[in-house]
Parts: sequence; structure tokens; C-alpha cells
Amino acid sequence: MRIDFATAPGRPERPNEDWAATVLPASGQGGVLVLLDGVTPPQGGSGCVHSVPWFTARLGGSLAELSGSRRDLTLKEILSESIRRTADAHRSSCDLSHVRTPQATVVMARWSEREIEHLVLSDSVLLLESPDGSVRALLDDRLDRLPPGSLATEAIADAQARNKEGGFFTAAADPEVAARAVTGRTPRAEVRAVAALTDGASRWTEMFREGDWSACLGVLHKEGAQELIDRVRALEDADTERTYLRRSKTHDDATALYAVL
Repeated sequence: MRIDFATAPGRPERPNEDWAATVLPASGQGGVLVLLDGVTPPQGGSGCVHSVPWFTARLGGSLAELSGSRRDLTLKEILSESIRRTADAHRSSCDLSHVRTPQATVVMARWSEREIEHLVLSDSVLLLESPDGSVRALLDDRLDRLPPGSLATEAIADAQARNKEGGFFTAAADPEVAARAVTGRTPRAEVRAVAALTDGASRWTEMFREGDWSACLGVLHKEGAQELIDRVRALEDADTERTYLRRSKTHDDATALYAVL
């Protein structure tokens, strides 16, 4: 088995809000990968005394522990329990009802000799490569299906779309959100490699259109996770006219995790 991952903050003066881990072996067999992309809070605050990295470390640590040790639980059940645990850790000190209470996107994959389970919540990406080289992208596309104008400003997004019916969902303080995650199972024989990307790394395909998901996974396989992030950074720096970046931040936290099974 080969595992490779890399991460880079969007700005060196700010902490990286992404979080990633692998668990080998999980319950004595197979393995697990977990990837979180913490949501940067607005200037007005989040009602919480803790930072986003504190939240992603707490949530990610619980996800890694439970997915590695509790094969009897589904990934949705593990996400629900991990959200509950994390909320309990700061319920007494923070306003968890705040729309911007610390939250994150979630990608998980867990494999055994028989199958690979997956879970995706919000706009990070999971890629599965088959033995013939074809690549399947597993996505939660609710952000892409929002009505026009839903994300025009942070205030509009918070009022109309964030963790709301008909909008999009992230892992915050409500364990029930786990039911909204995109999940599934694939026979192990149909997968030879998996990759997880936060949206800062998936820009290579989704924003800059440098190649499709197969080409993106090809970069990870041949040149590594750090090379994919370096390519994204070069594209961002070159887009001085903001043809692609438009209203997006120039650099975002970027994390790529790649495993050959």
C-alpha cells in the first residue's frame, strides 16, 4: 500500500484549517482516510471561543478513532457520533446555535478486503480509480444546485442556504446533518486507488480546468500530492486578471490525500 498526502495554508500568516488522517490497519484490517476542510468564519465571529483548527482536530480525531475501531457502525453513524462528541466538548462555553459555529466539509473512505465505503459532505471531493484506469468522482453537489444569488453574500448564504433545507450542509454542531451526507459502497476489486481533495486542491480541475478527474489523479500518482498543490498555487499566482478566481480568495487552504490500495 502506498499513501501520500500534502497540505498548504492559503496564507502563511493564518493557521491551516484543513485536517487529514489515515488509519492503518482499521480494526485489524483494511484502512481509513479522513479529510476535513474547516469553514473560515466571517469577521463578525462565530459565537465560539475556539478556533476552526481546534474544531477540525476534535472532529477529525473522533472520526479517525471511530472509523478505525468500530466496524459495526456505518460512516453516517460515525459522523453523527463524532459531531455530538465535538459539540459536547464546547457546549458549555459556546453558542452552538450560531449559524457560523465552527464547521467543516467531510470526506471519509473506509476499506476492507471486500468493499470500500465512502462519505462526502459538502464541497470536498473523493476520487475512486478502477483497475482499468477510469476515475469516478464522488461529490456532494448541493452547492452547485442552489438557486441563483444564494451565495451572493455571506449574509444571504447564512440566512437562506447554510445547513438549511434546500441549501447545503456542513458538519457543525447538529448530529442530524450526518443523514445528509452522500454515502455508498463499492466492491474492493473495482478500486485500485482513492484520493481526497479539499476545494483548495481540486481547483486544478474544478476552477482552472487543467484536466479532468482522471488527469488530476494522474498527477497524484506520477508526481505526488505536493506537486498538485504546487501546480494550483502557480495557476493562482498567474491569474492576475482574476479570470478564473473572480470573487474567490487568491489562495485557499489546500490538502490532497492519495492511497494506492
